[in-house]
Amino acid sequence: MFSGILIGKDDGGYHAKLQRIDESLLPEGDVLVRVSHSTINYKDALAITGQGPVVRKFPMVPGVDLVGQVEHSSHTAFKQGDWVLLNGWGVGETHWGGLAQMARLNGDWLIPLPAGFTPQQAMSLGTAGYTAMLCVMALERHGVKPGDGEIVVTGAAGGVGSVAIAILSQLGYAVVAVTGRTDETDYLVGLGAKEVLPRAQFSQPGKPLGKERWAGAVDVVGSHTLANLCATTRYGGVVTACGLAAGMDFPSTVAPFILRGVTLAGIDSVMRPTADRLEAWSRLAMDLDLKQLGTIGREVPLTEVIPLATELLQGRVKGRIVVDVNR
Repeated sequence: MFSGILIGKDDGGYHAKLQRIDESLLPEGDVLVRVSHSTINYKDALAITGQGPVVRKFPMVPGVDLVGQVEHSSHTAFKQGDWVLLNGWGVGETHWGGLAQMARLNGDWLIPLPAGFTPQQAMSLGTAGYTAMLCVMALERHGVKPGDGEIVVTGAAGGVGSVAIAILSQLGYAVVAVTGRTDETDYLVGLGAKEVLPRAQFSQPGKPLGKERWAGAVDVVGSHTLANLCATTRYGGVVTACGLAAGMDFPSTVAPFILRGVTLAGIDSVMRPTADRLEAWSRLAMDLDLKQLGTIGREVPLTEVIPLATELLQGRVKGRIVVDVNR
């Protein structure tokens, strides 16, 4: 038996509960992991509250991230005692995830815990930090350099936004943060933002083209915000899109793309090939000041996860939440 959050759906409705779970109920997999830490991401919050169609099978343990130690393995890449890390691959959606003390997983989804990271530090980054790094790598691949101009980051006080600001500023980019929580200005400036703008400037319908400003962008919001970023990105600039906090719609025109040569780069972190994951985590170890993780993340016990999911969806959670699943 082990403790975990289990989501169910029956005649009584949709419900998430912290409970004891029999190990025999774990899904199939070739690696059994004793989980040390997990996180709460936006997708986890949607799954726990039922406010989004995230969970595809019931019952389900949420948690798109986990780090832990291998208890048993029939996978050639891992042996008992190895520390491993998982981000995405549908865990918490179609396969039981990390918000429990045990997980049985497909070994192809795992990577070794990166050198230089403690389990807590790895989860302070989690999918949010790994996604932020993928966005930065996409900007670089498309030729955006620190001297090219400002990079705008939306959802700045959230997990992806916080880590993106920290990485970009460390690399020498001039970063402008966009947030609905302007009371977090000191926090964002501390991460490296040179300016903080209110979300309201971007969240309403805008013109097909606006005044050119951004050399690049990291957007977690979608909808009108993403459209307005594309419309105000400079000639040849790059916008990376990795989230939909404001909606899945994209009310834009082709004007930024055919008149200014703007690139819109989609960032998927869930099904990313292992080589990309290893590169992203290697870059995080090099390009992020790990001392900032104490500012970006805070740790909570498993008992606090369910109420925190609601707070996260209400925009009342700053940075990253690390979950110690063993307390």
